[in-house]
Amino acid sequence: MTDENRSDQRPPSNGDTWTPPDGSWASSAARRRNMQAIRSRDTKPEQLIRRLVHAQGLRYRVAARPLADLRRTADMVFRPAKVAVFIDGCYWHGCPEHYVPPKTNPGYWSDKVARNVARDRDTDQRLIEAGWTILRFWEHESPGDCALKIASTVSRLRGAQR
Repeated sequence: MTDENRSDQRPPSNGDTWTPPDGSWASSAARRRNMQAIRSRDTKPEQLIRRLVHAQGLRYRVAARPLADLRRTADMVFRPAKVAVFIDGCYWHGCPEHYVPPKTNPGYWSDKVARNVARDRDTDQRLIEAGWTILRFWEHESPGDCALKIASTVSRLRGAQR
């Protein structure tokens, strides 16, 4: 990507004030960079849990769609057992223990989190209707406990298929 293509992502170096590109909600260049750096997959909690599950001999798909016609991805998908695993971030998914409402632009961000939670419930419902088992964990939960629950659920469901 050339610098000309990235000009909307950086503050001007000539001292001019930064103006967000059309359609941007970012309040400053620094906020925009911060938001762009937030990972949607391969977070540390996901990686820890995946490593532990893999060490138990289980194989899975990462960031995959459980259902082809559902434009949403699960963090881990065990297709034959029909298990979808989600590791939810406390802020982005409204953890009842750790969610702290934002001080900056609270209307936008609180609505965003509420939409995320509603989408999570809708995803769960659609997957359940399609015969899937959903496992949801918060990022603050023990990776070892999460991995054990995933392994036992997948093993149980695979055994029931035989």
